[in-house]
Amino acid sequence: MKASLAVMAVGLLMVGCSEKQPQESKSTNSSSGNPLTAPVDYLGAAGKAKKHIEKTLDTVGIKQAIQMFQASEGRYPKDLQELVAGKYLPSLPQPPAGMKFQYDSKTGDLKIVEQ
Repeated sequence: MKASLAVMAVGLLMVGCSEKQPQESKSTNSSSGNPLTAPVDYLGAAGKAKKHIEKTLDTVGIKQAIQMFQASEGRYPKDLQELVAGKYLPSLPQPPAGMKFQYDSKTGDLKIVEQ
């Protein structure tokens, strides 16, 4: 009994005290870390953030209008212009430059994709 406990204790110590290998973490930040390129890195990140926010804001309003249409009509709109015709949206917002709306009338799913 004592021998098996000793073997288990040694095994736990070996497993618990093993050397852990550092994992390489992939950074989502594409910064080079060079102070000379910091302004360029900042402008690039700001441009990406602006485009992401524009996409998010446009889709949130339209998705809410799609949900209101579905709740009152019992179906999804055939196209996005039906939201404007039914007064669920005052007008259809323009997608960001180089992008377009992709709408699935069967599921009510809306995405902004590249043209």
